[in-house]
Amino acid sequence: MLVGLDIGTTKTTVIVGEITETGIDIIGIGTSPAKELRKGLVVNIESTVEAIKRAVEEAEHMSGCRINSAYVGIAGSHVKGQNSLGIVAIKGREVGEEDVQRAIEASKAIAIPVDREILHTLPQGYVVDGQDGIRDPVGMSGVRLEAKVHIVTGAVPSIQNIVKSVNRVGLDIDDIVLEQLAASEAILSSDEKDLGVALIDIGGSTTGIAIFSEGSIKHTAILPVGGNYLTSDIATGLRTPFNDAERIKIRYGCAVTARIPKEEIIEVPSVGGREDRQVSRQILGRIVEPRMEEILNLALKEIVRSGYEDLLAAGVVLTGGTALLSGINEMAEQIFDMPVRMGNPTGVGGLCDVVNSPAYTVGVGLIVYGSKQIAGDSVYRKTGNIFGNMARTIKKWLVEFF
Repeated sequence: MLVGLDIGTTKTTVIVGEITETGIDIIGIGTSPAKELRKGLVVNIESTVEAIKRAVEEAEHMSGCRINSAYVGIAGSHVKGQNSLGIVAIKGREVGEEDVQRAIEASKAIAIPVDREILHTLPQGYVVDGQDGIRDPVGMSGVRLEAKVHIVTGAVPSIQNIVKSVNRVGLDIDDIVLEQLAASEAILSSDEKDLGVALIDIGGSTTGIAIFSEGSIKHTAILPVGGNYLTSDIATGLRTPFNDAERIKIRYGCAVTARIPKEEIIEVPSVGGREDRQVSRQILGRIVEPRMEEILNLALKEIVRSGYEDLLAAGVVLTGGTALLSGINEMAEQIFDMPVRMGNPTGVGGLCDVVNSPAYTVGVGLIVYGSKQIAGDSVYRKTGNIFGNMARTIKKWLVEFF
């Protein structure tokens, strides 16, 4: 049994998967509203613990299983990615697994501030004696091995807050995984990763970007904007409570105002006990469209900054709860000038119809990621025991304290 824990800005999701002979079956789902995260960062430990606890209890009730550990997603503006290169001499004139590990370790010899830790070291490819484009160099002859990697780092205090929140619920952490990396496991095909694709995960307060080309991850970034910015604009523009603005966004929001019939009217709750009002849905569209256009243009600028905008033959895949907004694909195709599709989780059975939504992409992806780590099929190499040590240390403190 594997468990994925997605601690989001708007909701906390727990998904339970069971490994079977045919693949992975989803057997339990739990969700709970989350209100104490800002830009993916925990700002209230107690509220976050309660949200995780409620989601875990719901997932346990549905699955009929006791949850003891989970793969946990991480996002937030503190997470940074950068490319690096490690070079070593090949022992014995033939590349062995030990040489590959030494090259990857050498690639991590970069200047990292003391308050940051490496989350992932993601191999992009290898070079043997100047021969580029090698995905697995083991067994090749040569004297010099270079490892091209993408290193993802995070702020230690932010990681510790997540570890502490999960441990307070009584759960161990199997691994902490970058959210857009987890999402890619659930929605991207190997063909898309080979051709070149940009995954854009639009969450509540952050937008995660991951660019793949030639079968490996080339660039990651997290933008401090998301669906809550639309909700805030709606609440201000229509003078309605935030919770009602969120409901209106989900039910009536549209990224392309021209698609909204002029005669369509929606009912908007007022504040301060005033009577509800009748408002043209086009007014809502004129609030949503510019903000959504701004978020997608920021994503485009990040893709251009990465230098891979001309290598995305497979286009763009949108996911995350905000990707459900009506008309967003049409707007994205105009902005990115390339094919765009919505990313729903695939390749799982069981309650697959329940999780068939961009809102559950990260949760399902965490389970798929975990299954590949267990089977040894993952191309992503473990980067040490930072999470295991950190989790055990914090758990020990909590036990001694309480």
